[in-house]
Amino acid sequence: MRRLSLVLPFLAVAACHETRVTGTGALVSPPSNLTYAVEPSGTPGAPDGVLLRWDFDNNPDLSVWHVYSRGSTTESYGLRGSTTSNSFHDNGVPHLQYYVTAEDVDGYESGPSNVVTVDERLALDAPASLGSTSLDAAIALTWSDNAFQTDPTHFELYRVYSTSYDLDQNLCGATWSLEGTTVSPEFVVGALTNGVPRCYGVSAVSVEGFESLWSPIRSDTPRPDARNVVVYARQYQDAGSGFRFWQDLNADGRAQPTELGLPLSGSSLQADFSVERDASGNLFLTPIRAGTGVVVYGSGPVADLTSIDYAPNVSYGRTAVQAQPGRGYVFETDGGDGFARYAAVRVSHVGQNSTGPSRPIRGIPS
Repeated sequence: MRRLSLVLPFLAVAACHETRVTGTGALVSPPSNLTYAVEPSGTPGAPDGVLLRWDFDNNPDLSVWHVYSRGSTTESYGLRGSTTSNSFHDNGVPHLQYYVTAEDVDGYESGPSNVVTVDERLALDAPASLGSTSLDAAIALTWSDNAFQTDPTHFELYRVYSTSYDLDQNLCGATWSLEGTTVSPEFVVGALTNGVPRCYGVSAVSVEGFESLWSPIRSDTPRPDARNVVVYARQYQDAGSGFRFWQDLNADGRAQPTELGLPLSGSSLQADFSVERDASGNLFLTPIRAGTGVVVYGSGPVADLTSIDYAPNVSYGRTAVQAQPGRGYVFETDGGDGFARYAAVRVSHVGQNSTGPSRPIRGIPS
């Protein structure tokens, strides 16, 4: 019996790869001008991610871009992802280094772009100070501009954060929210509820997106205004010669607009103070209601009521103080609940028979 043998031609089989790395065979050039910007998270040194960008290439032979990265200089690069856009978002804490290649329609991969290193040492200095001014349903924040002044070419913007504040415990809340961003060293936080305190902090962000440490924390409370109020001398007329900062007319424990900045009779024991004129014609702010005291603010005139941004932690006297144009005065009052409240007056004008105006300000614990 004859054995039959089947003869087959030899077949050469080569493994096919999705891309073939070569810097010379590709029909497309390596990507150029790769840059990055990290995304601030509010926690310095822990950004939310990184956004890579490079120049767009309109070569019709271009198919896709590949992004490679590594976590340290001792590691090998690995494929991070691919995209048909000339940008790539890498979520989470970024790797240390990235580069990008281009793949043509035949599957050939270009050489690498420039390498970018995500260097957190490029973070700016934290704002050195933070101040605030209480406004009506708003807080005006100002801070040191040292982050910009020290490195203006790498400065991008400031980020403003806030959280709740427990006045009794002198404690900020644990959950911070972004109020907004600005390129100026000042920011007005609006649409606030009067009488509700909050904590504030500011960071500086570099053009690479690195966020600095925060400024010192500042707490403040928005307060309503009672501006351009004329208060008469009691010796001229009793009506309107007294003033009450807040009177809880409906006994609900909350300050409504109609309960704030109330002109009263100077002879009323419900007035916080009255304006009295002495024999020589000088006018004096005289505490009236039990639990009300006054101190002169600072050593000279104040530019505006907003210049009085804190209540001095001193003993408040019952002795009358002379009303002088431009000077500021801080009153301590008893709210009737055992909790001291503070208010300020700036005298804008002193006539023969009247002074004005006044407004409440932020309180400090006694």
